[in-house]
Amino acid sequence: MKTAHDLVAAAKTRIQEVSLAETDAAIRAADVLLDVREAAEYAAGHLPGAVHVARGLLEFKLSSTPELDNRDLNIVLYCKTGGRAALAASTLHEMGYMQVRSIAGGFDAWEAAGKPVMKPALPDFE
Repeated sequence: MKTAHDLVAAAKTRIQEVSLAETDAAIRAADVLLDVREAAEYAAGHLPGAVHVARGLLEFKLSSTPELDNRDLNIVLYCKTGGRAALAASTLHEMGYMQVRSIAGGFDAWEAAGKPVMKPALPDFE
């Protein structure tokens, strides 16, 4: 029986990951930057310009969103550490999206490198 780790390792052999050093250029070249973490993770902080689509809804959201239906889209995606993003990238390939890349190390690596993170603004009650 395969474990989640086994599935992620297999997915990483089928996808393209971009290193943290390559990430800025990859994001600039992307048509869409997808954050595939859960809603609470996204709300706590995300990469600037990222669109949230939870991993569990990815296939359904892409299939029902006309703006994301074009299989030639250049997509960069990430999760917390890279596992969910690898699985998501592999799934997108299976759906016919051929320009999909995952950020190696995910959000944690991005944040640890001191790169910009968007966080929700707290209301000003003054």
